Amino acid sequence: MSRLIAVSNRIALPKRGSAPGGLAVGLVTAMQARGGLWFGWDGETAEGAIEPPTVTRKGDISYVATHLDKTDYKDFYLGFCNSVLWPLFHYFVEGFRYSDVQYETYQRVNKRFAQELRTLLEPDDVIWVHDYHLIPLAQKLREVAVRQPMGFFLHIPFPNIEVLRVLPVYGELLQAMLAYDVLGFQTRTDLDAFRGAIAQMWGSDAIRGGRVVVGERSVATEVFPIGVDVSTIQREAAGALATDECKRMVAGLLGRRLMVGVDRLDYSKGLVERFRAYERFLETHPENQNRVTFLQIAPLSRTDVRAYSEIRRDLEQTTGRTNGRFADTDWTPIRYLNKNFAHDVLMGFLRNALIGIVTPLRDGMNLVAKEFVAAQDPADPGVLVLSTLAGAAQELNAAILVNPYDARGMAHAIQQAFNMPLAERRERHQSMIEVLRKNCIHAWHTRFLDSLDAAAGGTNA
Repeated sequence: MSRLIAVSNRIALPKRGSAPGGLAVGLVTAMQARGGLWFGWDGETAEGAIEPPTVTRKGDISYVATHLDKTDYKDFYLGFCNSVLWPLFHYFVEGFRYSDVQYETYQRVNKRFAQELRTLLEPDDVIWVHDYHLIPLAQKLREVAVRQPMGFFLHIPFPNIEVLRVLPVYGELLQAMLAYDVLGFQTRTDLDAFRGAIAQMWGSDAIRGGRVVVGERSVATEVFPIGVDVSTIQREAAGALATDECKRMVAGLLGRRLMVGVDRLDYSKGLVERFRAYERFLETHPENQNRVTFLQIAPLSRTDVRAYSEIRRDLEQTTGRTNGRFADTDWTPIRYLNKNFAHDVLMGFLRNALIGIVTPLRDGMNLVAKEFVAAQDPADPGVLVLSTLAGAAQELNAAILVNPYDARGMAHAIQQAFNMPLAERRERHQSMIEVLRKNCIHAWHTRFLDSLDAAAGGTNA
């Protein structure tokens, strides 16, 4: 079996006592099955000359950590990746700031990653590249004569061509994507948006069934919805009930029901809109005041980007206003925490919640929605309130689906969830858990790698 080479912007180096989450679960499992190498940035920035990548080996997996200097971090990571591609792909055009210098750095960093990776490859390897930071990587690898099969998975949404072409270099990025042999997307909507962009650029004849054919390139394009490890989450959630963190959290509720949100602090997550909807809920359903506590966990993210400091300020103001209006001597309506918790503790929080609220303004998938469902006690499950603009809504249609911009509708959804009968909660949960088991994290990486292995017999580099 071919060795798997996984490439992502950030690498999850193995740490004693910590369990991998999200993407790391799928990649580590896949690499353990076939041997492999995980290449990515270590998250640190350095002054001066960039040191060669460092290698950490655990079992049959090599973790290769590359480095960024402060200029590359500013123009590549904070710049083109998170001030251009991230807002544009999430339809926040007002936050889009294009710079030729940042785009040139984006290309240069991808070229350097390709040169570093090339020296580590073996002839029978298959290469799986992840996310928007590394769109040009296959093109750069082809330029240095790498011929191994390469696949790319986009974790975030792919925008409609009418939004994409705001980017001056969108044609170059589309061309770079065609250097891969397999392109994977979270949802059918994303795949259709990509094919629409290809048709706009090269004509409808370029779309041939499940493939895109441009010149000598023939690329498989498919939907691979990323999932979670259901069994592991269930064990973690049940076991976490005995932890001090969960016990203290439950004790602090004083018998009230819990609504919980867990999101990275990001403008795409709809946190300001969510807080306003909760305020509207307390206002329009006063009988539920002092009966429910909203716990929002939002670890700080990309603090060097101005938009993130602005959303933090808005959330603090909204929290203060809501708590000032409705709090009592023994009740704080919103508990807003900018801190991280261990994954198993978070799963314990989710299991204790009557309501899980996941309302991004746009999201490729959103694994918190899936983790909430997996963490529930099937005998007494909570209710998921989910944005229709999250990729997860295309699978979890038994959730209460909401428009995150509709404060009145979201307030009504919270009220519906708060009063939902046990029989209906069980029925909705059973429907969603079946979907999660079918599209779990292991099915995700198996399906993608099966497609990439199939490409190994007909690579057209």
